[in-house]
Amino acid sequence: MHNSIVNRNQGHHGYGTGAAEQRAVAALGVPGSAAAAPTDPAMKRALGMEAVPLRPIRRDYDELPLVSDTDAEESNIYERRGRKSKTWVMACYRCWNSISSIPDYIVSGCSGCVDNLCQCFYRRPSGEDRTIQVGSPDYAQRYPSNVTRNQKYGVLSFLPLVLYHQFKFFLNLYFLVVALSQFISILRVGVLYTYWAPLGFVLSVTMIREAWDDILRWKRDREVNGQLYKKLTRQGAATIPSSEIQVSDVLIVEKNQRVPADLVLLRTSEASGSCFIRTDQLDGETDWKLRNAVPATQQLVQDKEIFDLNAVVFAERPQKDIHGFVGRFTSGGGSTAQQVPLNVENTMWTNTVVASGTAIGVVVYSGYETRSVMNTSSPQTKMGRIDMEINRLTKVLFLLTMALAFSLIALRGLKVPGVYIDFFRFILLFSSIIPISLRVNLDLSKVFHSWSIGRDKQIPDTVVRSSTIPEELGRIVYLLSDKTGTLTQNEMVFKRLHLGTTSYTSDTVDEIESHLSVTYPPGATGPVQGGRSGKVRKTEVTRAHEAVRALALCHNVTPVMDDSNNGSGGNGHVAHIPQESNSDVEASFSAGMPVSNSRRSVTYQASSPDEIALVSWTETVGLALVERNQQHMTLRASNGQRLGFDILQIFPFSSESKRMGIIVRDCTSGDITFFVKGADVVLSKMVEYNDWLDEECGNMAREGLRTLVVAKKPLTEEQYKEFEGRLKQAQLSVTDREGEVRRVVASIETDLQLLALTGVEDKLQVDVRPTLELLRNAGIKVWMLTGDKLETARCIAVSSRLVGRDQPMHTFGDVTDRAETHRELNAFRRRGGASLVIPGRTLETCLQHYESEFVELACQSPAVVVCRCSPDQKASIVRLLKKHTQKPVAAIGDGGNDVSMIQAADAGIGIVGKEGKQASLASDFSITQFKNVGRLLVWHGRNSYKCSAALCHFIMHRGLIISVMQAVFSAVFLFLSIPLYEGFLIVGYSTVYTMLPVFSLVLDKDVKDETALMYPELYKELMKGRTLNVKTFIMWVLISTYQGGILMYGGIVLFDADFIHIVAITFTALILTELLMVALTIRTWHWMMVVAELASFAIYVISLAIFKDYFDGQFLVKGEFIWKTLVITLVSCLPLYVLKFVRTRYAPPIYAKLQE
Repeated sequence: MHNSIVNRNQGHHGYGTGAAEQRAVAALGVPGSAAAAPTDPAMKRALGMEAVPLRPIRRDYDELPLVSDTDAEESNIYERRGRKSKTWVMACYRCWNSISSIPDYIVSGCSGCVDNLCQCFYRRPSGEDRTIQVGSPDYAQRYPSNVTRNQKYGVLSFLPLVLYHQFKFFLNLYFLVVALSQFISILRVGVLYTYWAPLGFVLSVTMIREAWDDILRWKRDREVNGQLYKKLTRQGAATIPSSEIQVSDVLIVEKNQRVPADLVLLRTSEASGSCFIRTDQLDGETDWKLRNAVPATQQLVQDKEIFDLNAVVFAERPQKDIHGFVGRFTSGGGSTAQQVPLNVENTMWTNTVVASGTAIGVVVYSGYETRSVMNTSSPQTKMGRIDMEINRLTKVLFLLTMALAFSLIALRGLKVPGVYIDFFRFILLFSSIIPISLRVNLDLSKVFHSWSIGRDKQIPDTVVRSSTIPEELGRIVYLLSDKTGTLTQNEMVFKRLHLGTTSYTSDTVDEIESHLSVTYPPGATGPVQGGRSGKVRKTEVTRAHEAVRALALCHNVTPVMDDSNNGSGGNGHVAHIPQESNSDVEASFSAGMPVSNSRRSVTYQASSPDEIALVSWTETVGLALVERNQQHMTLRASNGQRLGFDILQIFPFSSESKRMGIIVRDCTSGDITFFVKGADVVLSKMVEYNDWLDEECGNMAREGLRTLVVAKKPLTEEQYKEFEGRLKQAQLSVTDREGEVRRVVASIETDLQLLALTGVEDKLQVDVRPTLELLRNAGIKVWMLTGDKLETARCIAVSSRLVGRDQPMHTFGDVTDRAETHRELNAFRRRGGASLVIPGRTLETCLQHYESEFVELACQSPAVVVCRCSPDQKASIVRLLKKHTQKPVAAIGDGGNDVSMIQAADAGIGIVGKEGKQASLASDFSITQFKNVGRLLVWHGRNSYKCSAALCHFIMHRGLIISVMQAVFSAVFLFLSIPLYEGFLIVGYSTVYTMLPVFSLVLDKDVKDETALMYPELYKELMKGRTLNVKTFIMWVLISTYQGGILMYGGIVLFDADFIHIVAITFTALILTELLMVALTIRTWHWMMVVAELASFAIYVISLAIFKDYFDGQFLVKGEFIWKTLVITLVSCLPLYVLKFVRTRYAPPIYAKLQE
């Protein structure tokens, strides 16, 4: 595969004007010879013909692009100018790709190593505006190829990188130096295995785990790169893998097939030129999106006629915005050239899925220039805060070791010969102060807590994918949550319709049905205006009819035929149309597609679930949508009458306009009407005066309903013709096209007739409200980041109780410069205590001018809602909080658009939901429902952190106490640098004699799970970091110094006559002290703790009888030895028991009060 890619592009590295560029110039009608290159700099940039020098910079390995391959990385290695100076790099690079006999994994790994080397020095070229000849690759342009590579290591880079990531920890580096020093005979203070065995065990486990994870990544990449697609050529369709797709290729994408690159849609199997795509793995929205083909290519008879058009596509430079696109399609050349504007509705981005029919598109972006990859962050190796704290404490312990060694040398005299050798030997003797077993035990503790989370029956199917950071769940301060599929089910239910004088709910829907039955009586051939019950009744019927008809017409909903037994029908609302209309609908939507004989149903699909809910409701009251294409729409009344409407113009919803509109012509009467619906903050200024809209919008918003204002405006034929001419001219504009179109549409959005106000409820996930309350009481601030519109985000924030009913909400206005940003920040500051709602684009402007000030104000807010937030913005917000607050941040989501956020957070939580498993697979912790996050954090996270901290304390205490005893021993014996205990005893002390009791601390629990969930305030204690801080560290150092001194001096004083047995005396007292200290620390006894204590003591007693070279058995059975050893042990432990009792009696901790 690598050879074919290199050969395909070999010899095309020149940057002169190619044939494709010349054809593009001619197609755009640029004056001059077709063979001449354009001279205007602006035109050169538009065609991508201007050379852009690239400055070499250094890159870290973690910043490598998510997508890379031989084509893409080859273009990264050298600049377009001056590439001769890099020929040695290219020679090395191609050498790797010429090795075809080596297995794929090795080749991929070696290429990755060279990729990493090249990435350190050269930047890949930035994307520019481009002009693409459809079906004709331009080899003069260096577009990235489409190979996906997510591996962290290569074969050559694996060992160096893994060792680097391990030895960047001071603890591991220290023990590496200590272990290496034992090869020097003059510095040797013990046997080699006492130092190399623990270090080798830690490194081996780490390398096996990293290698296995990287092999799994390679297998997933190979599967993605090997997916086959049909490429349309003049000779017909050819099958190629995803990795060989290039810019300008024309691809055929079948139903339920993933789109492999960013495409401009040329043709579909639908006669109307439309198709639906699923974008849940891109923007998190589960509803299907409607996409339209270019009219010039959709009208062709055969697919291969595309190549006869001499078509050129102009596309803007690659960017992250998944909701926008500016382009132009040109067919023909010279004076006969025809231009069609392109927007986002003519595109299909990478990782979307074709949901209906078959689509044909031309590739405009590939590889790392696709929207999907540009919005995805590279995964990074996460390290828990407790690991960083331990790393800092080990540095302090090292300084303590140095100070202790220097003190002994100074007391002996600095002028004694061999002072430097003795200094280093003392450091080695005191190396137990920094125990290597700390890493081993901490890793085992993390594995145990990960296993405990996975087997908790109250949060079933929870999976811990990163067993290195379970304790991070116990210190979370900020939780950033997605909305769709995480807090909500994304299932809309119509709740209320207000007509100004009357309000209808789901309980009074039969009244609406009766009004429509009056308008469409049985046997009538058209709507009957008015009613039979007088003037008042007649007005009410007319209002109801106009409101329902507006809702049935003003939308982007399309009924799609689907097999009832097909599992790929999507997530839209399914409405079964009566049998008499099925034939018509099937005829409309089966053009060019085989129709099965299975039972059919109609699925309503739209870009917004609100629209599906509204159209489904109009069907229930007697006005159903049964047919729709780009030019026509058909409704069916309750009496079976079919109402036809021609679609003249559609104005889709956007975050800027906050509304959508449609202009239709009644096929029966010829009347032209402009319908519009949108947010009340916008339409309230456009409709005629009324005295009820603002009040009712506030009432519905307090109930958590999503409100839409519906209005209309009749147009004459002359008004529409004049408007259509201005609109077409604005749509052909290349500069500020959206602004031009917006201004033209705004010219008719005046004096609108207010028809109705609707309220729709988005169903919340199970127990979202109590879970958010639990997290809030635990001191965790929840931020909601969503790609949905502002009004939707506000409604969900209220309905989910993320923002209290009576809590003020401040909506950050649109800002474009520093002055506007300053004014809005001051306005927000004056509303102290208000929750913040801010759009994604506005957030970018704020961070550009006032990053620190904005973060400070936002962190003081009780809740923050960011709407219209792209996937990359979500990850940026996570990094922003981590940077400015230095607090642990967790992120939770369920879609592919949440992957970047999840990977950037200290603890990423993925939900397995309707949007697939992409977020779950990329997360550190996978759950099935949002409500499980409460127990995951408040119970499991708290236990994991407290137990890990206690374990760290004890292991450091275990190393400190024996080092203090060594220091006292050396001081007594004339400051000699000789070990107190043999190597076997040192190893046994850290393993078989004390490991089980110390490790059993992971079973300790201060409160029950019911208590922790009932009193989430217990979680707040951990946020202060007092469990493992400098104060507790100093306390344990003092305890270790006291106990070590008592054990050593007590043994010397009480056993003066038996000083020859000092090893057996002090070591026995040391083991008993450790066992008693574990028992002193335990708050809730578990039967396995008792077993661990007794088993460890029994193992030590047995070893006394077995290892006679170390112990004198006759001396050990004497009564004097037993009672004196017990006295030494009690003196070292009893004061600590007394202090614990006094503290518990007069200043009990919170958990002790709850236990009482």
